[in-house]
Amino acid sequence: MRNMDNHHEQQQQIPLKRLNTVDENLRRQELRVVFEKYDTDGNRYLSRFELRRLIKDKKCPDIPKEVIREVLHNSDENDDGHLDFEEFFKLSTNHPYLFRDFCTRYCRVIVPRRTPDDDYESNMKVWPPPLAMIIFSVMEIIFFVVDIVKTENQNGASTHGPMASSFVYNPNLRYEVWRFLTYMFVHTGLMHLIINLVFQIFLGVALELVHCWWRVTLVYLAGVVAGSIGTSLFTPRVFLAGASGGVYALITAHIATIIMNWSQMQYAILQLYVFLAFCITDLGTSIYNSIHDPFNKVGYVAHASGALAGFFVGIGVLRNLKVVPWERKLWWCAVTIYFMLMGAGIMTHFLNPDHFK
Repeated sequence: MRNMDNHHEQQQQIPLKRLNTVDENLRRQELRVVFEKYDTDGNRYLSRFELRRLIKDKKCPDIPKEVIREVLHNSDENDDGHLDFEEFFKLSTNHPYLFRDFCTRYCRVIVPRRTPDDDYESNMKVWPPPLAMIIFSVMEIIFFVVDIVKTENQNGASTHGPMASSFVYNPNLRYEVWRFLTYMFVHTGLMHLIINLVFQIFLGVALELVHCWWRVTLVYLAGVVAGSIGTSLFTPRVFLAGASGGVYALITAHIATIIMNWSQMQYAILQLYVFLAFCITDLGTSIYNSIHDPFNKVGYVAHASGALAGFFVGIGVLRNLKVVPWERKLWWCAVTIYFMLMGAGIMTHFLNPDHFK
């Protein structure tokens, strides 16, 4: 009986061995095609350059050069600096994910791990260059320098120069509608200018790298206009200067893009905490200062209005790399609320002029 069992086991092992041999031959044929495709010089060896090209074409372009060298070194059994087909075959056998799943899993073992759907940072582009915030900043500097030169005020504290007089938001000149936008170019002092420039360049360029200059420009200008309209409605006798409304719009636009691209961003939760902490701290400081310092001239309403506009417009116009159903609903809510608020603010200026007397 035991002999019969042994004979039966031997009969089963024979087809299994044949099956394994067939699979190996098929595997060799498949890999031979890959090997010959990337053996560009036809010398029957894969060089480090050819191996790097193979891995790059297999959708792992960010793998470092030193990793290629390490793979080649560990797989090159005869230390001749190349991989022949047998060494290549053993590499694919020892690390099947390198070829079976287009190298993605294998790269994640060697390269520092990123989140599974981390596509946000890879969408950063330096062309066309992020110049929108830089251009706005240069214009603001020019306006400031002209006013300083014309008024001969070297301390940078004058708002009575020709540029300030023509473009600052003046509640007594609401009919000059350009002032609702152009006040962004006027600053009350050197530190006021520097702080705004640092924030808008730092935050704006980061957004431009992913979302393109015109989207970020819309967010920035929406914050500026919302800042002046909000100030006009809630503090109708306050003058307004500076790009703070646009700067706060950029801050909350970062919050908007973190929410809309949550699964595509690396360290999304950390970034969200940072921006939320800043906004909450600033809001608390604003409320405290407005209560305890009645002579404080900072336009906190413009900050809050610009921040609100930046969040809604950011959701509406900034890129959403992977749209899911709840994000579509959020998009419609944000766009609807923004247009309702802006429409109500504009109509109030036209239909209720007594409010501003």
